[in-house]
Amino acid sequence: MSLAVVGVSHHTAPVEVRERMAFGPSEAAEALLELRSETEVREAVLLSTCNRTEVYLFSANGPHVIQAWQSLLGGKAGRLERQVGDYLFEQRGEGVVRHLFQVAAGLDSLVTGEAEIQGQVRDAYELAASMPVDPPLAGPVLNRLFQMALSVGGQVRSETSIGEGAASVASVAVQLARKIFGSLKGKRVLILGAGQTGELIVEALDREGVQGVMVANRTYERAVGLAQQVQGHAIAMERLAEALGSADIVLSSTSAPHPILTQRVFREAFPGGLRRPLLMIDIAIPRDVDPAVGHDPEVFLYNVDDLRKIVDEQVRVREGAVPEADRIIQAQSEEFRTWFASLEVVPVIRKMRGRAEDLRTLELERLLRGMDHLSDGDRERVEEFSRRLTNKLLHDPTVRLRKGMGTGGGAELVEAFRFLYGLEDHNRPSRAARRSGEGRGDAGEPAGDGESKEKMGS
Repeated sequence: MSLAVVGVSHHTAPVEVRERMAFGPSEAAEALLELRSETEVREAVLLSTCNRTEVYLFSANGPHVIQAWQSLLGGKAGRLERQVGDYLFEQRGEGVVRHLFQVAAGLDSLVTGEAEIQGQVRDAYELAASMPVDPPLAGPVLNRLFQMALSVGGQVRSETSIGEGAASVASVAVQLARKIFGSLKGKRVLILGAGQTGELIVEALDREGVQGVMVANRTYERAVGLAQQVQGHAIAMERLAEALGSADIVLSSTSAPHPILTQRVFREAFPGGLRRPLLMIDIAIPRDVDPAVGHDPEVFLYNVDDLRKIVDEQVRVREGAVPEADRIIQAQSEEFRTWFASLEVVPVIRKMRGRAEDLRTLELERLLRGMDHLSDGDRERVEEFSRRLTNKLLHDPTVRLRKGMGTGGGAELVEAFRFLYGLEDHNRPSRAARRSGEGRGDAGEPAGDGESKEKMGS
């Protein structure tokens, strides 16, 4: 199969598994390079967020590419309760296109319609596109696929109500805090992480009228900028225990590779024990808060999977827009399918003409074998006649094939041509193609030979 996506998501694995398979940007780059070096995969993009770690592959011929990726994930995760493959999902062909479009539009998110995912899809694509390898990891096919996915995400959000209301993962976390405490005014809030999710948390707190927020971040300057948005103040990570000791609510979303709020930090913050309720909402992957901290009877600890259970009516309102979003995704999936099929037009035409040329040459040799009395001029005229006749017979099918690619159903049309002209069962280029060096697809195109089992939709 030429297009494939394999990975883990909130549909297939709990947070404690997903966090062990999460890749930061530098880790993602290393994994992509390793995958390219160990396999013959042409293109690959790795998307890793709090809800998913997925690799998108083009020209993933044979099981060895998938096995190599599973091995990479297994090495990243370490020892698990079950085999790594038990947590994975896999899509091939057109299912890949539809899946990515749903992801970019927020339809496959933990919170339907979340806005953060579109930026995360863009970052994953740009990382692969910027890597200095040849051929590019985000080559012609994945470049087109991800550009269309970003466009689809924008179209779904602008033409449907999927993005209405405050229902990002960050805003749902703030809503949970409001449900537990009632009004958040006067509550002391500590935010860990000043990235995109941290910004969304601050925006949600601002809508609730919360001020005086404490923000801790690895880069102190970013913490200062974010805290100023809600008249708060920045906290150096070295003073995390001090800030925790005065907090009522902790909202954490850093990109740290390991817990930063450990039991040691917790004990330092509360040396005499915690004597009041403390709400901690950890929406980071890997998790920022050591799960053991939640064992304290006064600590109410929630992670990203817990948020699924408390999504409110705003999310259900968004889900009413799903049918219209699906219509957009279906239309754009068909457009990509037609484009993808158009890549095969040139190889198919070459094979069709190569097959015709083989037959013309064979029959002409048989004819002239018994006509030794013909002069060289007559032989040339007979050969020219056979060539003109072949070209005329192929002209209309060639024109109609090219024209048909722009009217939809291109993949079916290509498959019909393969079947009608007997091109699907031949793995070797024709004699004419071998002579002209045209038996291989162009770089970046699906190869024209022997791909009846590797088409989108198969």
